[in-house]
Amino acid sequence: MGLMDKVKQGAGQALTKAQQGVNQGKAKIDQAQAKHQWDGLLRELGAAVYAEQRQGGPADAVTAALAALDEHATDQGAPDTAVDGGDGPVGYSVSDTVSGTVGEPAGEPVGDGGMANEEPAAG
Repeated sequence: MGLMDKVKQGAGQALTKAQQGVNQGKAKIDQAQAKHQWDGLLRELGAAVYAEQRQGGPADAVTAALAALDEHATDQGAPDTAVDGGDGPVGYSVSDTVSGTVGEPAGEPVGDGGMANEEPAAG
């Protein structure tokens, strides 16, 4: 194999690697955009639920927000549901926040309406 053949082969391999890198970058951008859209839809759902529950807002808004989430999940797939709002620990699940204790299992109810894993109120 001559020198020119080696140069052409090396250039071809470099081009292939560059194209792979570009494709990976595009995929990451697409994934980030889809997650951003998903996060916006979840925010709209939260606002609709809050308005319905606390301000007497219409149930239609919640239904529409859920339909938009379903459509996005069908088209793009639903991203990981771990909560990552930038305000707390990364990777805790939505179910952790429902119990009110991030990263800890929910305790058993106790007689005073509290949870068994809660510290007694200072007072």
